Amino acid sequence: MLNALAHVFKTPELRKRLVFTLGVIVLFRIGSHVPIPGVNYQKVQACVDSVSGSGGIIGLVNIFSGGALLQITIFALGVLPYITASIIIQLLTVVIPRLEALKKEGSSGQAKITQYSRYLTVALAVLQGTGLVATARSGALFPNCREASQIVSDRSVFATVVMVVTITAGTACVMWLGELITERGVGNGMSMLIFLSIASTLPGALWTVKQESTIAGGWLAFIVVLLVGFAMVGLVVFVEQAQRRIPVQYAKRMIGRKAYGGTSTYIPVKVNQAGVIPVIFASSILYIPALVAQFAGSGSGWSTWISNNLTKGNHPYYVAVYFLLIVFFAFFYVSITFNPEEIAGNIKQAGGFVPGIRAGKATAEYLGYVLNRLTWPGSIYLGLIALVPTVALGNFGSSNQLTGTSILIIVSVGLETVKQISSKIEQHRYEGFLR
Repeated sequence: MLNALAHVFKTPELRKRLVFTLGVIVLFRIGSHVPIPGVNYQKVQACVDSVSGSGGIIGLVNIFSGGALLQITIFALGVLPYITASIIIQLLTVVIPRLEALKKEGSSGQAKITQYSRYLTVALAVLQGTGLVATARSGALFPNCREASQIVSDRSVFATVVMVVTITAGTACVMWLGELITERGVGNGMSMLIFLSIASTLPGALWTVKQESTIAGGWLAFIVVLLVGFAMVGLVVFVEQAQRRIPVQYAKRMIGRKAYGGTSTYIPVKVNQAGVIPVIFASSILYIPALVAQFAGSGSGWSTWISNNLTKGNHPYYVAVYFLLIVFFAFFYVSITFNPEEIAGNIKQAGGFVPGIRAGKATAEYLGYVLNRLTWPGSIYLGLIALVPTVALGNFGSSNQLTGTSILIIVSVGLETVKQISSKIEQHRYEGFLR
């Protein structure tokens, strides 16, 4: 490990990229602690210290923002608006022919799709920023804090507009920083910012578990959480690296007196083809009933039932519905992002075939069959990763940062970043050999 780090710093290009990434990270963390104008910082800190946080989609956004959401800073929304916009554009690509045509145009079309994602990110930031300001003004952001209604003292239209504009500008700045890391730094910029946000909250979350637990002075809970965390990291590494390699053979073609082709390759199909997207979708959908019940009041029977059964992470109804939603969205997302007919058509057009399978429709059916068989264990794995920490650690204190989603994102981003750094090192070695 130390030799690898030393080699990274000895490579000029990697050293420049790493230093640039660290500089952007410092700017991002500074912005995550700068409060927006019109917010009483002392009241916010008092409410944050008195409660453990919020659940549902608010807790999810707070994780992705590195705790900046509940602090109501200029980077309060973090990268979640950009992630949501990218997912929406990706879904619309399947429905809207214009976007599908742009996707097939290559780099120029992808640049236009990226521009549309930026516009949608700003629009979502305006909507989510308005919702955050309204929630903070009403005191619903900290429902158990007596000083929550005093967080925003100036309730004029001008002050509200300034707060929303500041949050929107902060989101646009985060998007720009992420793109800078992708272009001039190490790894995918947005993934790195998410990784940093989640990792920055883990030490405090672990210590909170130790303080909240009354079993053996809290150390037993602390050790159990660490053991479960290490076990889940091992499981995530194993499954994220697992893939089914479908062999593809290309026939030889004679052009003049020379033979071309005749090579063999494979199509890698990951077990977890959907990534963390199904977990985000399921969390968002499951939070809608709780949000409606919160604004409807606690007088009606249905709102009381929702509050008792669909808001607690360790309740059997919540666990069952959450798990089923994750499985459903895993199949849904894979079906719209992996097109067996298109892949089979590309293989046939290039003169290739899967050994033992006829080209064309039969290949598409075979790819769909393999994909369905892999999606089942992948979706069950996502459901277990999302629910095991909540259920297993429910008796040892709780913390919204200690979720399976956090571990999944941290490990996945870490693996991809290490792969990219390794490829850069190998490329540098080959360049030195050629010289």
